[in-house]
Amino acid sequence: MASVRFTVTPTKAEDLPGGSDLSPDISLRSGSRVRFESDSANRSDPLSEVSGGVTSTSAGGGTDTPDHSSIDQGEGNSKTSSVYINSNHQVDDDDFYDKNLALFEEEMDTRPKVSSLLSRLVNYTNLTQGAKEHEEAESIGEKKKPSKSPQMGTLMGVYLPCLQNIFGVILFLRLTWVVGTAGVLQAFCIVLMCCCCTMLTAISMSAIATNGVVPAGGSYFMISRSLGPEFGGAVGLCFYLGTTFAGAMYILGAVEILLVYIAPGAAIFEGEGAAMLNNMRIYGSIFLLFMALLVFVGVKYVNKLASVFLACVIISILSIYVGALVSAFSVPDFPVCMLGNRTINAHDVKTTRLWKLFCHNSQLNATCDEYFTSNNFSEIKGIPGLTSGAISENLWGTYLHKGDVLEKRSLHASQAAHPASDRYPYVFADITTSFTVLVGIFFPSVTGIMAGSNRSGDLKDAQRSIPIGTILAILTTSLVYLSNVVLFGACIEGVVLRDKFGHSVKGNLVVGTLAWPSPWVIVIGSFFSTCGAGLQSLTGAPRLLQAIAKDNIIPFLRVFGHGKANGEPTWALLLTALIAELGILIASLDMVAPILTMFFLMCYLFVNLACALQTLLRTPNWRPRFSYYHWSLSFLGMTFCLALMFISSWYYAIVAMVIAGMIYKYIEYQGAEKEWGDGIRGLSLSAARYALLRLEEGPPHTKNWRPQLLVLLKLDEDAHVKSPRLLTFASQLKAGKGLTIVGTVVPGNYLQSYGEALAAEQTLKHLMDKERVKGFCQCIVAQKPRDGISHMIQSSGLGGMKPNTVVMGWPHAWRQSEDPQSWKTFINTVRVTTAAHLALLVPKNISLFPSNSEPCTEGYIDVWWIVHDGGMLMLLPFLLRQHKVWRKCSMRIFTVAQMEDNSIQMKKDLLTFTYQLRIDAEVEVVEMVRTKTPNVSLISSYVQRDGEKQESGVTVEKRGGIDRNSMLRLTSIGSDDEDDTDGGERDRAGSGGGSSEHHRRIQMTWTKEKTTQYRATHSGCSTPEGFRDMLSIRPDHSNVRRMHTAVKLNEVIVNRSHDARVVLLNMPGPPKNTEGDENYMEFLEVLTEGLERVLLVRGGGSEVITIYS
Repeated sequence: MASVRFTVTPTKAEDLPGGSDLSPDISLRSGSRVRFESDSANRSDPLSEVSGGVTSTSAGGGTDTPDHSSIDQGEGNSKTSSVYINSNHQVDDDDFYDKNLALFEEEMDTRPKVSSLLSRLVNYTNLTQGAKEHEEAESIGEKKKPSKSPQMGTLMGVYLPCLQNIFGVILFLRLTWVVGTAGVLQAFCIVLMCCCCTMLTAISMSAIATNGVVPAGGSYFMISRSLGPEFGGAVGLCFYLGTTFAGAMYILGAVEILLVYIAPGAAIFEGEGAAMLNNMRIYGSIFLLFMALLVFVGVKYVNKLASVFLACVIISILSIYVGALVSAFSVPDFPVCMLGNRTINAHDVKTTRLWKLFCHNSQLNATCDEYFTSNNFSEIKGIPGLTSGAISENLWGTYLHKGDVLEKRSLHASQAAHPASDRYPYVFADITTSFTVLVGIFFPSVTGIMAGSNRSGDLKDAQRSIPIGTILAILTTSLVYLSNVVLFGACIEGVVLRDKFGHSVKGNLVVGTLAWPSPWVIVIGSFFSTCGAGLQSLTGAPRLLQAIAKDNIIPFLRVFGHGKANGEPTWALLLTALIAELGILIASLDMVAPILTMFFLMCYLFVNLACALQTLLRTPNWRPRFSYYHWSLSFLGMTFCLALMFISSWYYAIVAMVIAGMIYKYIEYQGAEKEWGDGIRGLSLSAARYALLRLEEGPPHTKNWRPQLLVLLKLDEDAHVKSPRLLTFASQLKAGKGLTIVGTVVPGNYLQSYGEALAAEQTLKHLMDKERVKGFCQCIVAQKPRDGISHMIQSSGLGGMKPNTVVMGWPHAWRQSEDPQSWKTFINTVRVTTAAHLALLVPKNISLFPSNSEPCTEGYIDVWWIVHDGGMLMLLPFLLRQHKVWRKCSMRIFTVAQMEDNSIQMKKDLLTFTYQLRIDAEVEVVEMVRTKTPNVSLISSYVQRDGEKQESGVTVEKRGGIDRNSMLRLTSIGSDDEDDTDGGERDRAGSGGGSSEHHRRIQMTWTKEKTTQYRATHSGCSTPEGFRDMLSIRPDHSNVRRMHTAVKLNEVIVNRSHDARVVLLNMPGPPKNTEGDENYMEFLEVLTEGLERVLLVRGGGSEVITIYS
């Protein structure tokens, strides 16, 4: 096995052998420069590290040889010399870092010395139960009390506390009844299942508890730090409720012992059934009040009584074993009266009383019960003894319904025609029993295995004591339970075992009849042990709630994190007492036990899940010292827990899961976010990695395509988003689905602008939270915004989760913009997205788009389908209408037809297409009339407006009409040719390859030579007069066609869609030659003139919608 050796270098001068200084001197006190002195440096002025004295040296290095004799060994202190560049700056010895760490002295604030780190780890003190991992530093000057180092070992710290918590009320009050009802074999199976469940859980818990230092906090700390705050909070609250109801169960057990076995005359209400329940409620409330007051006064009194209660438990159990051995030689005298095979209540065993009960009067000729007259009375031994062979009769179970009489099957009896009436002095079953009911009632008797981990702060070696002590305690208790099952079945009569309250043995505690030397040993011992267990529960539950509250993962529990000055959880104790009172009001031990069974089983289930998850994920931090664990054992423990939950009570199991699920979702949405390095985060990382690798196997199918957005936002000088509505629009388009990356570019150098980048990222996150956009932020620092955007488009996403659609804003007022680079950056981004085969969405007039709180009551979403872009124009309105803002809007689809197209057939085909796409929309075909002369008036008026704005524009001349193919081709990059109008028709007649070649040809309005020549001869063109002089210049034919098409389309779109809520239309591509960029912006302005809300859409080159299923 490979070994690892760590070498720690001493860093103090006095730690070095010989105390001599042979390393070069390094100075830290001149800006950020470090100066190495050669051996010839002047070293005549030594610096004592001990005294902190500092002497200055000359700036110039001397030529003397180093004088090693200057190291003074007097008084055991070694003095070393140091040369500082800034000789006037004196430093304390705390700030001076010795020369062995001179290379790292600038990083000492963030990277401490190994000696300092080891010192802090050794002096680590466990936090009080429920405290956070990282407490704030105490106030300066406050005196700290010297903390005692924990001294508790395995026996006192883990083993005995676990024994005390595991042995409880069920052992003394219900185990005999479980054995009698289920039989020895099934009772053995019940006990074995429950003990196996806790043993497997203890193995998982030992692995978690030995994986690092566990501050005192017990199971909650382990689960929350292993499974995250959501699971930790949910299971922590369930465990808290289980511990609280356990306190109620112990109190009810103590009251039952008091009223049934110690002082029956103390009952306030006489009778059975409801009267007994009322007695339990009253006395239980009184007991709870006294116990809560004792816990409030001080936990130290509870801890002092713990040893007394533990002694009671041990003595009681030993008396059972001794009594069983004694019964083999001397049978205890506990006779049981039987009528036929029916058990008679021993309180009524008097001849005259029985006659009166079974007959109508006391006369000998009175009419009596049929079963009474046909059967004889007999007496059997309640405790036949260990060697009597009673185990053969008790081997099999006898499950009863409520109201059934306890019968001994081996006795012969004449059966009555009618069932026994409850007015006769028989012993009746008080509840309906089954295997599942018994499991739910017995399981609380094996809980308490967390007692050792809860005391981890008091243990000398927690990582050794917790596994050994807990597993030994479970083995011990399991052996006791299993042996008691066999002993009870071998020593006690079956009808007595099924007699829950001992009515057949004159009201004695059934397990007490077997005890030696007297039943009172068990009665007194069980009473005190149950009281002690109730006190322990009322002590532990408030601290568990305080731990959850102090972690601040559930906001409404924050008040319970406060307490008295000494840290006692006063408010948590009050809430615990109120919840325990609810359990006491149930007043039935058999009904409270399944409730806490559910909560404990759920806690154990998640302990096993945490261990299995950490083991399978193989997280680097998972290095438990306890090595006898395996993920399969943890999964087996999970299976046991889940099975026992539904076996004991399926409806309680569902209720517990619903409660835990509600707490989980509440913490997820409302709780504070915590990063605890939990296993769920590791599982998410593994699942994300697996999913990303699967996505990488091939491109997504058309049916799975959805817009994965990269939203480009711009920040102003104050780091505020200029167009926040852009993110609002993105949230409406996504409706919470798919990937969203919100990015921005911070101009500058990354080393100097790192803080600005973090601030920008926080601004984006805040805006995303405000708009409820689920996604990621990406902030890139670049010298030029266009380069930053290009880098972002190239690098955003990971694997198959890359953006396929870019959303960016329109450069508002780009003509008047003081920064001419803004619209050039816009066009460059369009080119980059096209080159990356990404779709592009450009909302124009984004400030007029509705917010998430302004739903459109009615209106239309108009789609102008001019060219096929892969179906983006069809898919986007459908996605928008999934959001509440656009849900009430109807969809209209417009397409353009020329004179040679069959408009009627186009409409039929379009209707068929939308039907097959399962999209509800109105369809309309708009005919573009082919004219020989373009609409000069519209173009001239636009040019006139541009002239008045003192902007350079595009002139037009009279030309022939524009065919449909030319109009469609202008949406492609460099889409037109230099030929006249008839060239379009020649392209239609030609081959597809020739047409494709025409699509790639480059057009521009001005060549560089033309522009230079014109600017040299027309220096006044920036004025309106100079602009009008430009009208005499002959423009390129392609620009005339583009402008003409833009004007015509705008006229038609405004005419049909002036009242639409939003208009979606194809976005033409920019020319490849950058000299035509300004004209391209003019074309887009003309195309969208007069429209309130426009969404320019450019497809990514792939199909995004299909008619197939």
